Amino acid sequence: MQKYSVNQQLIETLLAWVNSGEIAIPEIQRPFVWDGSKVRDLMDSLYQGYPIGYVIAWRNPNIRLKDGTLSEGKKILIDGQQRVTALTSAILGNYVIDKSYERVKIKIAFNPTNEKFEVQNPAILKDKTWLPDISQAINGDLFEIVNNYFELNPNVDKKQVQNAFSNLFNIPKKQIGIIELSADLDIETVTEIFIRINSKGVVLSQADFAMSKIASNEEYKGNELRKAIDYFCHLCISPEFMNHIVDHDKEFAKTDLFQKMLWLKTENDDLYDPDYNDLIRVAFTTQFNRGRLSDLVSLLSGRNFETRTYEEAIAEKSFSTLKAGVTNFINETNFKRFLMIIRSAGFINSKLIRSQNAINFAYIVYLKLKDMGVNSVKIESYVRRWLVYSILTGRYSSSPESIFDFDIKQISQKPFDEYLKEKEEGELSDAFWNASLPQSLDTSVASSPCFHVFLASQVKANDKGFLSKDVLVSDLISLKGDIHHLFPKDYLKKNGLDRSHYNQIANYVYMQSEINIKVGNKPPADYFSLIKNQMLDNNQNVSGISTEQELLENLEMNAVPAEIMQMKIDDYKDFLQLRRKRMATKIKEYYLSL
Repeated sequence: MQKYSVNQQLIETLLAWVNSGEIAIPEIQRPFVWDGSKVRDLMDSLYQGYPIGYVIAWRNPNIRLKDGTLSEGKKILIDGQQRVTALTSAILGNYVIDKSYERVKIKIAFNPTNEKFEVQNPAILKDKTWLPDISQAINGDLFEIVNNYFELNPNVDKKQVQNAFSNLFNIPKKQIGIIELSADLDIETVTEIFIRINSKGVVLSQADFAMSKIASNEEYKGNELRKAIDYFCHLCISPEFMNHIVDHDKEFAKTDLFQKMLWLKTENDDLYDPDYNDLIRVAFTTQFNRGRLSDLVSLLSGRNFETRTYEEAIAEKSFSTLKAGVTNFINETNFKRFLMIIRSAGFINSKLIRSQNAINFAYIVYLKLKDMGVNSVKIESYVRRWLVYSILTGRYSSSPESIFDFDIKQISQKPFDEYLKEKEEGELSDAFWNASLPQSLDTSVASSPCFHVFLASQVKANDKGFLSKDVLVSDLISLKGDIHHLFPKDYLKKNGLDRSHYNQIANYVYMQSEINIKVGNKPPADYFSLIKNQMLDNNQNVSGISTEQELLENLEMNAVPAEIMQMKIDDYKDFLQLRRKRMATKIKEYYLSL
């Protein structure tokens, strides 16, 4: 069976479909990841008559209505989002939201004398030979624009310039290929096509696919739900965007969903800034007890998995259920309570949580257990443990959708404490703590998840920085303090060690810069001798630590073996092994305390 048809359409026809809603694309509030130079090159390719590739659309399956008739679905754009958004920006002059969530116009300038395109800049605005914004020209009066140009540039070759302007104005008349997937394809096939075409370039995720599906629905207010998801993620990063919504989207500002996110107006916590992918995944998994977003597309289409037909009642219920999930996600009490739990585990900075999937599923655990009526004290412990367990084991580092799907089904079918105990017994055995974890700490990658868990353990224990009398590790992390080397880097380099050896994370501690300067590039045996000699002299003291007992306690809380005080270069390898074991022991004690 032919799964698609290929047609050529005028650019202006495609843009008209977008404006009328015939093709549903992600809304303008979504970040546009192309930079201006890519938009410029797209315009130049169209001007030169070069092909710009195909866009791929799929018509939603027809849903059988209650009266027996069929509703014809809209087309969903599943490939070509960036190109279509670039066209609406450059040709129609529409705003886009850039990667920093700034609302901007990408203005493309054109010089008809040399037929060159460029991103508008201050120099171009001062140069009369440039048309500063092609969208104003393409949508204006050709005769008037050409005459104005000749008045400003009387010495140009008028015939050549007229031809250039004519070619510019004809860009909307250029054709673009549209591959339309057959309307009777099942969603599994469309999903497979979707995955295959997104193997390179700026890929669309499964969340993009689902979000396009949500946006294309007006009957069950999918378009409103879509805005809620995008706006919430935007506001988490830029609370000041609230005023823009109030001023420019008055209809949405009246909705109950908007009222539920008003608390973000004064929120500046950046520990967990979810994007639309995170929000939709958590909302879907929590409410539907499924982990694959392709299932969400099916359900929102009204898919009956048993009969393999599409039913309006299923679509209606699915949109309602998803809205409940989104509402729970953006709820102020839920969100802040969850962040409080994460902080209580020592994760006080977003840099300590490198796995977005791990924190997403931790939020799923919180929302799910709360919905089940589990005791709040137990929820706190379970969420902390699951987060740290999943980070230490890299649970969601590969095939996260499959693992999400497996975990949510298990959680839904048995008491959470039973499932957690199963995972701990299977993956956090003595062999893990005594062998696997120390091996994981044998790395020079400072962003190692295990090292971040170690730092979280120090934060939770209110540990002091290395050789600090009063300053806490949490202070050094919060105030963007520096990580320093126990065996000084210069000392190790002078002794012939390369970066992969002197930058071992077992050689790292959070240390005050002024203490690090006093330590200098001396071997540990030398700088500890200095510390001991100066310990009783307040004017000369390196760190403020005044007794040997305080010094030993400081080494213990930083998981630094006391043997370091006699060590030099020949002891470095032994030191790393000792410290990895101590770090692993500290992490284990921390985990069991959660």
